[in-house]
Amino acid sequence: MTHLNQFLFPSSDQPKALLALEDGSVFYGTSVGYQGESVGEVVFNTALTGYQEILSDPSYAGQMVTLTYPHIGNTGTNAADDESTSVHAKGLIVRSFSEQASNWRNEESLGDYLVRNKVVAISGVDTRELTQKLRVAGSMNACLVVADDISGTIDVDLAIAKAQQHAGTSGQDLAKVVTCTERSEWTQGTFDLSLNQHSNPEHNDFHVVCYDFGIKQNILRILKDLGCRLTVVPANTPAKEVLDMNPDGVFLSNGPGDPAACDYAIAACREFLDVGLPLFGICLGHQIMALASDLPTMKMKFGHHGANHPVEDCANKTVMITSQNHNYAVDEAALPDHVEVTHRSLFDGSVQGIRRTDKPAYGFQGHPEASPGPHEAKKLFIPFIQNMQQAKG
Repeated sequence: MTHLNQFLFPSSDQPKALLALEDGSVFYGTSVGYQGESVGEVVFNTALTGYQEILSDPSYAGQMVTLTYPHIGNTGTNAADDESTSVHAKGLIVRSFSEQASNWRNEESLGDYLVRNKVVAISGVDTRELTQKLRVAGSMNACLVVADDISGTIDVDLAIAKAQQHAGTSGQDLAKVVTCTERSEWTQGTFDLSLNQHSNPEHNDFHVVCYDFGIKQNILRILKDLGCRLTVVPANTPAKEVLDMNPDGVFLSNGPGDPAACDYAIAACREFLDVGLPLFGICLGHQIMALASDLPTMKMKFGHHGANHPVEDCANKTVMITSQNHNYAVDEAALPDHVEVTHRSLFDGSVQGIRRTDKPAYGFQGHPEASPGPHEAKKLFIPFIQNMQQAKG
């Protein structure tokens, strides 16, 4: 049982913290969040902005996020920028944490935000070294521990053991963990900076049922702006229950975990495809549509997490800069005749978009709704609206 010497940690008046990886590596730092312990899968995100949106994205459930941009916290946080009703990331790992926030929209410091949401966080880590390690070895399980007080000690052997014993995300159905518990209606549009509030569009041209596998609120806001009446349903809602609502289309949301574990969602998607209902899936929803179309998925080495990922449109060879957050991808090794690849990552060639050639259904791996983030991929919502228009005649 090894208790760490205080001189291994940076000098600080904050409690000591350490990150122990399953391979035995240990990173030392100070606590800048909730005082406690967390175990999860470590991934790295290369976005320069949007730490609040990242933390509140349900797709990060079960994962600790390493931010490669060094200075984090300088713009604070505000309630309008949350992507869900709570923080889902298991932990935050940064190089340099700013305790002061300077932004006209700031309502709460990041430190207070982390404590209120009970998120363990560590600052002072060499995030370049950690990122390089994850790129070589792949995403790893880790244990993030905060000492009881400034002079407290931490059992490093126990932390490593907990990281090694963690199950990870493979085979885990995390959509059921983060989904809503009951059906609801969504009425809020996108945020208007000039008014400092969300819009409230009144036109409802299409009724869309949105499956909540961990849905980001900005997806709902954009669909609302496009003239949709939105009904949000839990992840395990049977297809018959949705069809009884007589929707014009079904949206399959983003979310965490292994898509192959969501057998109930795959079965429901097959029923929607069979009746020819317009479908659009993002991230996990895209993967579920692929599985429902006899196209398998696979876990990536370290996934895609960031706001600077180039994606090529296979039809016209144009390139979008996109926001990404996924550890699983579609495996096109056995591409069926009724599925077409529409988009590819220019980083590694992986599938970023698919389309059913026999049904009004398509999916995209990245996050076209990302806020903040690149906006050029928002056009990917339009074919869904067009498919519903055509179906209505």
